[in-house]
Amino acid sequence: MTSHTPAAQTTQQPGTQRRMTPERKIALAAGVAYLVTFAASIPQLKLFADVIADPTGYISHPVSNAALQWGSVLEFLTAAAGVATAVLLYPVTRRVSRSAALGFVTSRVVEAALILVGVVAILSVVTLQQHFAGATGAQAQALGVAGESLVAMRQWTFLLGPGVMAGVNDLLLGYILYRSGLVGRVIPIIGLVGGPLILFSDLATILGVWGQVSTPGLLFALPVAVFEFSVGVHLTVKGFRAPALAALDVPSNRTLAA
Repeated sequence: MTSHTPAAQTTQQPGTQRRMTPERKIALAAGVAYLVTFAASIPQLKLFADVIADPTGYISHPVSNAALQWGSVLEFLTAAAGVATAVLLYPVTRRVSRSAALGFVTSRVVEAALILVGVVAILSVVTLQQHFAGATGAQAQALGVAGESLVAMRQWTFLLGPGVMAGVNDLLLGYILYRSGLVGRVIPIIGLVGGPLILFSDLATILGVWGQVSTPGLLFALPVAVFEFSVGVHLTVKGFRAPALAALDVPSNRTLAA
């Protein structure tokens, strides 16, 4: 009977070894959050297309608001998942640079706030359409001005949130990942290159050089999309590099960046 006891113990050990470490759980959760932000942010380009193209016409006609409502839900999900990426990564990123980690959390919160302001603007258009569709004369003109203003607000918050703040996000996280080697070198380099590119593109848009939804704008934003998608996939599938995590625990590497 006693000869079977060691065998039972050895069969339990592999299960224990397969248990996720806290760092692997952090990487998985943050990776999934990154992929959620990437997936949820894409459909709104189509869902909001009609109201952005013609706010006055949208408000004046009694049409279904399902596209705007679902797009707003996805925008809210994008904002929440974006904040989650920074908060979930903070226990690890602060071991690399506390100031950069706090900056990353802060920039994500600012980005989320700007996105939500845009959501409020879009939902306000929905309210106007529900209550005043079919209006004529001076009332229709006033509603058209209100709709144009609300859509303009949404467009500017979209430029400053997922545009400008995305560049700041990528510079901060790219620096942390490059310095630590948590995901290798290629991915953070994409972020460090993409951050300035999208900031330059956003500045060009603000100055009227090209439109927000234009070929140059999309090309300059592409590295940011590649960086965020790559981070999400890498953290979800592979997690952090073990040697880099081990190096963070070495006393000589605990000095926090200013």
